[in-house]
Amino acid sequence: MLLAGAAVLALLSWRIGLRADLVAFAYLGCVGVVLGVVDVALRRLPDPLTLPSYPIGMVLLSAAAPSTTDGGGRFIDALIGLGVLWGLFFLQWVVVPRALGFGDVKLSGVLGLYLGWLGFDAWTLGVLAMFVLGGLYSIGLIVFRRVGRKATIPFGPFMLLGALVGVLVHA
Repeated sequence: MLLAGAAVLALLSWRIGLRADLVAFAYLGCVGVVLGVVDVALRRLPDPLTLPSYPIGMVLLSAAAPSTTDGGGRFIDALIGLGVLWGLFFLQWVVVPRALGFGDVKLSGVLGLYLGWLGFDAWTLGVLAMFVLGGLYSIGLIVFRRVGRKATIPFGPFMLLGALVGVLVHA
């Protein structure tokens, strides 16, 4: 876990650089690695890690806004990204509750906040990457007969990886 955390922080630092929002993304990287490991091990995204990430992310991004180009607009976009992604995941949870857990819904808002900060293209790529990576992994498990068609996988790690793709491409 420590090595993964160091790798994520190195990638974020390399891609974002010494900007005011690096602290916010470093926080997301650290908590994201822990959440991914916990979800793989326990198939849970614990509230004590997920829920505080909302106010912490908002505070860190709003603190970065004054020294960021169009920081106010970015912050509004971040809040929109949070609401829209949370709404999409909540709708999916209501319509097909067995497709994902409510922890995934709670995590989606946090990821939407950060992807929204980077803009529509980052948000779109991040969300698309979440589902493509999770889908490819699931197909691989089925093709290689590791699981049956009705098996479930922890989706949190793919949400986090997809968000990382969006951040690394569009930071």
